[in-house]
Amino acid sequence: MFCSCGSMMFPKDGQYVCNKCGETRSVDKTQHFTTDSNVKETMIISETSATLPKTKILCSECGNREAYFVLRQTRAADEPETRIYRCCKCNHSWREY
Repeated sequence: MFCSCGSMMFPKDGQYVCNKCGETRSVDKTQHFTTDSNVKETMIISETSATLPKTKILCSECGNREAYFVLRQTRAADEPETRIYRCCKCNHSWREY
């Protein structure tokens, strides 16, 4: 969902919140959209669809085997991206280059 200022809004405490201007909107769990064939469809958004992707990897702090991850380009463009992990159980963060 996008804010009226053009920034992306993120779910927080049952609302969508803009990190740039602070605007809030209520979360409508049902979003309607139109496909190329002009057929109106409905998509239900669950709480888990607003989270980061998960992968199976060992946390060195608690031994849990599941973590959220993101990919970021932290170095030069001709070098591989950095994988940043956060444990689903203890929230320990670490990165792999």
